[in-house]
Amino acid sequence: MADQFSTDKAPKPVGLYPHARKAGNLLFLSGVGPRKPGTDEIPGLKVDGHGNYIDYDFEAQCKSVFDNVRIILEESGSSWDKLVDVTIFLVNMKRDFQTYNKIYAEYFKSNQPCRTTIGIDSLPTAIAIELKCIAIVD
Repeated sequence: MADQFSTDKAPKPVGLYPHARKAGNLLFLSGVGPRKPGTDEIPGLKVDGHGNYIDYDFEAQCKSVFDNVRIILEESGSSWDKLVDVTIFLVNMKRDFQTYNKIYAEYFKSNQPCRTTIGIDSLPTAIAIELKCIAIVD
């Protein structure tokens, strides 16, 4: 049976699943989005009382999702430099890929895991990016 990890330092999962599970020396992260820990606030996204977008900052979402991944890795006994595979889900590939690719290069200068980027129609909440990661854990 794999060890399960969850932490209050990362955003609460939107369903019944842990933040990560360890199997052997691998750590599998559940999908991680950019919501701020302890809230449902999505960085860079402002809506009016009717749910209409007022402001949208994809760069803020990218930085937040990378920070959330780092928190989960560290709380689960791994680290950023031990990432070996990253799958990225973008809800608008045409609009957001260039920004995402630029920020990704800033965060992954020294460690370059395998990477797959997938364009999708939507995610369970109003986020524009989600990461699915695999890392090594001792």
